[in-house]
Amino acid sequence: MVKLGKLINDGIRVDGRRVDELRPYRLEVGVLKNADGSAYIELGKNKIIVAVYGPKEVHPKHLALPDRCVLRCRYHMSPFSTDVRKTPAPSRREIEISKVIREALEPAILVEEYPRTAIDIFLEVLQSDGGSRCAGITAASLALVDAGISMYDLVVACAAGKVDGTMVLDLSDIEDKEGEADMPVAVMPNLNTITLLQLDGVLTHEEFKRGIDLALSGCRKLYEAQRKALMERYFKGGLNQQEEVE
Repeated sequence: MVKLGKLINDGIRVDGRRVDELRPYRLEVGVLKNADGSAYIELGKNKIIVAVYGPKEVHPKHLALPDRCVLRCRYHMSPFSTDVRKTPAPSRREIEISKVIREALEPAILVEEYPRTAIDIFLEVLQSDGGSRCAGITAASLALVDAGISMYDLVVACAAGKVDGTMVLDLSDIEDKEGEADMPVAVMPNLNTITLLQLDGVLTHEEFKRGIDLALSGCRKLYEAQRKALMERYFKGGLNQQEEVE
């Protein structure tokens, strides 16, 4: 790959953001009528739709667990989601990210409430930018709530990383590819519990602490967007009434 010039000049990144700024984002809940729960997220150029089915009977039955549900997750990038057409078959990276997303979401679900059942989560990346796994986790959490799944807390995810020797929030695709480090973080905000922490690259101790702080600050902003999306979905009438009263 041809290395571009500097990605940060005078504190401003190539897309015009400061180092601690998120890309523009939009969240919506209940976008699919044929799924038990669904959500949609745009984060920068990422466009991801998530559908949840279940809890339902497990097939084949011998895969059922007597004391909890089986959580299954499929992260898939559409052939038209990348600059060069991608093969429709699942890649090794997609299989790995499916596992990562499942493990990030599972601690938030009361799995023991649904013995001998399965919950399926399908994430379809319609358009890919950097950070699609974090965006997918954030949307999948909303889709689970929309499906009525009992949860301890929402899960929200955001990445920090190192670009041109500087720690930045929410890496874009070019920053992800040409930066020095990428660190996705998922958290249950109300429980103050991290459910995912990955690091690709090398950071000093101070850079690692700065990265965690940046990622958590991004998570807090996206968590407010999650709450707003749920309010719009389930309490829109109530909000309008409140506005009329005011």
